Amino acid sequence: MRYKLTFLAGLGVGYVLGTRAGRERYEQLRKSVRELSQNPAVRNAAESAAQNSRQLAGKALHVVSDKVGDRVPESVAERVRSLRERGQNGQDDWGTSNT
Repeated sequence: MRYKLTFLAGLGVGYVLGTRAGRERYEQLRKSVRELSQNPAVRNAAESAAQNSRQLAGKALHVVSDKVGDRVPESVAERVRSLRERGQNGQDDWGTSNT
């Protein structure tokens, strides 16, 4: 599904950049994209994907930091510790909650 959406997005961008159809067709495409992005099903799918990616990134952070251990420079280890602490407080890198 992700590859289909990526392909369709690329197709749309390629058409907009490569066409000589004029401003009217461009505005039609923009309106269609805007309507699609405001669709509740699309918004729910995007939020679900974002939440899943946050969870996977958190798991990856813990796995990598556990496996690498003391083999990294202290500055990197400090950064990992701060990210781990931030994740335990229920916030991501941007200071927002993971809900």
